[in-house]
Amino acid sequence: MTEPLLKLRGIGRSFPSGEQEVQVLKDVDLDIGNGEMLAIVGASGSGKSTLMNILGCLDRPSSGTYTVSGHDVGTLDSDALAQLRREHFGFIFQRYHLMQHLTAAGNVEVPAVYAGTEGVARDARARQLLARLGLADRTEHRPSQLSGGQQQRVSIARALMNGGQVILADEPTGALDSKSGQEVIGILRELHAQGHTIIIVTHDMQVASCTERIIEIADGVIVGDRPNVPTIAAPAQAVGTDASTPPPMTRPKLGIASLSTGWARFAEAFRMAWRSMMAHRMRTALTMLGIVIGITSVVSIVAIGEGAKRFVLADIRAIGTNTLDVYPGRDFGDDKAASIRTLTPADLEAIAAQPYVHSVTPTVVRSLRLRYRSADVNGNVSGVSDAFFRVRDIQMTSGTAFTAADVRHQAQVVVIDANTRRKLFPDGTDPVGKVILVGNLPCTVIGVSQEKKAMFGENKTLNIWLPYSTGASRLFGQQHFDGITVRIRDDQPTKAAEDSIVRLLTLRHGAKDFFTFNMDSIVKTAERTSQSLTLLLSLIAVISLVVGGIGVMNIMLVSVTERTREIGIRMAVGARQSDVLQQFLTEAVLVCLVGGFIGVLLSYGISFLFSLFVTQWQMIFSMGAVVSAFLCASLIGVLFGYLPARNAARLDPIEALARE
Repeated sequence: MTEPLLKLRGIGRSFPSGEQEVQVLKDVDLDIGNGEMLAIVGASGSGKSTLMNILGCLDRPSSGTYTVSGHDVGTLDSDALAQLRREHFGFIFQRYHLMQHLTAAGNVEVPAVYAGTEGVARDARARQLLARLGLADRTEHRPSQLSGGQQQRVSIARALMNGGQVILADEPTGALDSKSGQEVIGILRELHAQGHTIIIVTHDMQVASCTERIIEIADGVIVGDRPNVPTIAAPAQAVGTDASTPPPMTRPKLGIASLSTGWARFAEAFRMAWRSMMAHRMRTALTMLGIVIGITSVVSIVAIGEGAKRFVLADIRAIGTNTLDVYPGRDFGDDKAASIRTLTPADLEAIAAQPYVHSVTPTVVRSLRLRYRSADVNGNVSGVSDAFFRVRDIQMTSGTAFTAADVRHQAQVVVIDANTRRKLFPDGTDPVGKVILVGNLPCTVIGVSQEKKAMFGENKTLNIWLPYSTGASRLFGQQHFDGITVRIRDDQPTKAAEDSIVRLLTLRHGAKDFFTFNMDSIVKTAERTSQSLTLLLSLIAVISLVVGGIGVMNIMLVSVTERTREIGIRMAVGARQSDVLQQFLTEAVLVCLVGGFIGVLLSYGISFLFSLFVTQWQMIFSMGAVVSAFLCASLIGVLFGYLPARNAARLDPIEALARE
């Protein structure tokens, strides 16, 4: 004897109701052969829909065994059941259960998406089925643009997409007028003639009379199972074609163009997520609003912090970096420093001979009166060597700096800065060649230095420089130095050079009667301070990202509730739990990535506005910050999208389909 296609033995199904259980199906035995067309009839609450759900592997029986082609369904996990629904069953629902954001062709394609059929092949298959059902001119219409009968035809095409060996129709004519209902029954009869097993669940005996077998169920028990002579004739015209015999509907050869890789599944999830986002633009915009604000805040604050850091460092570098100052005493403010006179020209020569030294200059500084004609001002007079201008990287706007020969010959020449020029020569006279009084010493101006920015602000000090030999012998009356400034070569580590100079001078003096001041330490301190402030502000901005992520989770949870029926449809046509999880997770990540992209664009817009109002410095964007923003957006999408996606994947398909 031939094994029945579907075989139920002792099937029972009960549902909890308070503290008790309600028995909906009781000890049901039923065999359904391949190629049969039968109707399961009964009053509302008789258990016929529950029986259909068990037959379609949407639900599991509480007791008994159910086999499909000899395979026990009770031993299959959720993914195997999804595969069974996808490859062997097709569902036609009373309320059509079409996804409103997809076109007719898109709805028909859904089962093939989860079967892994390649896009071009499934599109062609969907259009072929719709054309065969008289909807060739409606393939791009959405369900809201179709009549009830047309929507039911789309539902039938979807049931046939992966072959539909067994077609389960739940009240297929219940929501249709009589003419559309007759057309649907005609299509089902035609499919039966082509070899499909058709199971119709209905309470309408007129619909049941069109089948070859009628099974009656009452109070969860099969009370009748009899053959029937169909009362419908010539169904071909109901499909919208002529009366001639229609060509057979060929079933797709699944797997020929199969996409079984994880990348293909992700690509499909991405496409479905994008369609869903575009179909619900307002919800999507509200979902990503928090992410947009968070990413904009983080990227903008990092850019502002980087710009501020560069601005501060530029101020510091303006007074010369990579330099080391040596002063007598233990530290700034040491009372004994004035009595220490151990920094001498011999130390200068010893330091200059070191291989890591670029240039070195002594410094002897006094505050003296500067006079030229009627101008009489107070200024800082520094005795330095000819190397001073290389050490401090000072350029001339006019004239030249003094030379080593001027130092040797104690020449009475000076270089003045821009501030001194403005004070002594307010009428714009060229000072080069003019004689000014430095204290009581007449000196010839041979150069004017380029104006240089002072640290963190404008420099209003008047400075002039003359050979230290001239100052020592004719102005200051001392042979020792107030300090020595060393410029370290660019390829040498300043800390190592500093340690070497400390050892050298300690050895020469017999004791460490001096201290050093490294300009690089200021740079590093400023960098650390800027980074700390930027980090602090970024952490504050990250709070908005977290808030945005919570917003994504909340709205995605609401979205899952709103789209429960859609999830049930997807599961009914063969979506695995992992497919649903991947789709909703991809949607959450995609929302966050799009929000991140918009946030970065807004940050650049803020930068443009910032440059209009703040001219001293600008926001500096780094590729690392932008990439980090997108990584943050992705991470937030995964973290806060997982819970809604998991909830969606765990929905029971029966409950989901019943949800309005």
